Amino acid sequence: MHPVLFHIGSLLIPSYGAITAFGVLIALILAQRTARIVHVDAGKVWNLCIISLFAALAAARLLLVAANWSVLRNHPAWLLGLAMVHHPLLAGVGALAGVACATWYARYSKLSFRATADALAPPLAAVLAFEQLGALAAGSGYGTDAGPRVGWAIIYTSPLASIWSGTPLGVPLHPVQAYAALAFLALAVLLWVWLPLERRPGDVAGLWLMGAGVAIYFTELWRDWVGRGSLFNGVIDGPQIASVFLVLAGALTLREAKNRSRENNEILRDSKGAPRSDAQSPLPTENRGPA
Repeated sequence: MHPVLFHIGSLLIPSYGAITAFGVLIALILAQRTARIVHVDAGKVWNLCIISLFAALAAARLLLVAANWSVLRNHPAWLLGLAMVHHPLLAGVGALAGVACATWYARYSKLSFRATADALAPPLAAVLAFEQLGALAAGSGYGTDAGPRVGWAIIYTSPLASIWSGTPLGVPLHPVQAYAALAFLALAVLLWVWLPLERRPGDVAGLWLMGAGVAIYFTELWRDWVGRGSLFNGVIDGPQIASVFLVLAGALTLREAKNRSRENNEILRDSKGAPRSDAQSPLPTENRGPA
């Protein structure tokens, strides 16, 4: 594939960063539309997205600098190459920082947490699809050896893919990034279609958590586990462990949304069945005996 999208003189524009940035732009525009669908302030959702995005990038890069400080201290110019480093741990730390900032801003701006999460679910699925397309072009998060029988296998030949991502060259690999991109794209379309329909607040966010977890877990089966961390002698890797927690969080979110909806219906039903405060009760009749 093409780790470098294009270059201007000696300036290289990496495919991964460019495609992911384009996906972020599409997601920001999409979030404005979804915010209006769920009746949330679109301007505040825009601010939330920008703050969370910068927090995620800053947290991931600070972790990378801290982990390689002894080397970077002797070679400061290598800081410019940190943008080429991709690792599941960096993505996880960035995601946690982004979620933390989004939660803080939602509370600070008095946004409905469930409605805001519903509005962000389709854009998040879309940006993950673009991120995986960027990884496909760059060779990051490459797949396992596909062998000669897989006609759609991909072969990387660019030395930059090997230098930046450790991608094996000249070997037919499963295009697992394409598998993941298709899964996230299908999830984004499903969430987009479901969002305007009658539903409980938090349902779309719960479905995103479960859908993303399932997509990550199964696509990891065709992804090379080098550098991704594995447990139980390679039975499960780091992203798969995270995907299990995503599915559990999605199930809890859907259950909470169902319970809250049931409580609201009971309160509404009780309020309708209660006697009106201004209604006049019948006057008691005096029981008089015979004169």
